[in-house]
Amino acid sequence: MDVEFDPDKDQANIAKHGVSLVEAANLDIVTFVPDSRFDQPRFRVYGYLHGEVYCLAFTLSGLRVRAISLRRSHAKEYRRYGL
Repeated sequence: MDVEFDPDKDQANIAKHGVSLVEAANLDIVTFVPDSRFDQPRFRVYGYLHGEVYCLAFTLSGLRVRAISLRRSHAKEYRRYGL
């Protein structure tokens, strides 16, 4: 997966979630979910990274994925999406 992100956003993600947005390219995707809460089309994918389930929030920039956030998934997401 071809992923781009803002370097400042990456540093903020590392501080908040302990993982770099660089890792989004390594996510083994299991579930894709459109996120209609925003005016700009956004999406979430859930998948495995280093043996743990992660959530990647992103938008599209042409054909590239523009990462917004990468974090470990919550238990309610495990149940909701059958992870």
